[in-house]
Amino acid sequence: MNCKNCLTNLKDTDDFCNACGAKIIRKRLTTRNLFAHFSEQFLNYDNKFLQTFVQLFTKPEVVIESYINGTRKKYVNVISYFAIAITISGLQMYILNKFFPDALDVAFSGSEVTEAEVAMQRKNMQFIQEYQSIIMMFFVPVYALMAKVVFFKNKTFNYTELLVIFMYILSQMTIVGAIIIIISANFGQTIAGIGAMISIPMQIIYSAFCLKRLYDLDLFQIIIKTTLFLIVLGVFFILFSIVGVGVMYLTGDLQEIIEAQKAAREAASGV
Repeated sequence: MNCKNCLTNLKDTDDFCNACGAKIIRKRLTTRNLFAHFSEQFLNYDNKFLQTFVQLFTKPEVVIESYINGTRKKYVNVISYFAIAITISGLQMYILNKFFPDALDVAFSGSEVTEAEVAMQRKNMQFIQEYQSIIMMFFVPVYALMAKVVFFKNKTFNYTELLVIFMYILSQMTIVGAIIIIISANFGQTIAGIGAMISIPMQIIYSAFCLKRLYDLDLFQIIIKTTLFLIVLGVFFILFSIVGVGVMYLTGDLQEIIEAQKAAREAASGV
C-alpha cells in the first residue's frame, strides 16, 4: 500500500504516513465520514482552527512566531486562515443581503445630503461587497509597510514576516467582525454604525495588543507606537483620498456631486 499523498510505501498497520504525516484513509467517502471529518476539523475542542482562533486572542505571539519560525502543524497556517476569513466574510455579506438588507444601507440621512451623494455612498458600498476579498488582500501589504515605517529602528521582523503578522491580525478581526456585524444587524444596526462604534476601535486595540506581544513592548512604548501608527495611517488615508478624488474626477462622479450640491443650495435659497 502506498500513501495517496506522497506515494511512500506503507505498512498495512500504519495509520499515518511516516514520510509526509498524512492520515491514511481506507474507507470510501460517505456522508457519515464526511461529517465526521468536518467535525474533527472544526467542531472538536482540540482542533487546529479553534486552537488558532483562541490563541490569537490569548497568545498571538505564539501562533504567529510558530509559523514564522517553521512550526506549521499545531496551528492553521496563515494562508489557510486568511482563506477561511475571506470565506466567512463572503458568508456574512450573503446573510446580510438575504436577511438584513437595511444593514447595508450606509447612506447618511439629513437635509445637507444630496441624492447624488446618497447614490455615491451606495455605489461605494456595492463596490466593497463585490471586491471585499481584493480589498482585504490590499490592506495586508499596506499595514505591513506602515508597521515597517513605525518600527524602522526595530529589526525583529522583516517585511515578509510583517505580511504574515497582519494576515493573521486581519483574518482574526474579519472573523470576529463578521460575527459582531451579523448579531448587530439583528438589532437594526448598519455596517457604518457598527464600524464606527465597534469594528474600528476593536481593530486598533487588537493590533496594538498583538504588536505589543510580538515586539515585547511596555505600555508606554505601545501607546507611542500606536499613536505613530495612526499618524502614518492618516497620511496614507490622505494619499488614498487624493487618488480617489482623482478617479472620481476622471469618471465624472465628482462633477456630478458638485452640480447636485449646487442645485440643492439654489433650491434651498429659493425657499
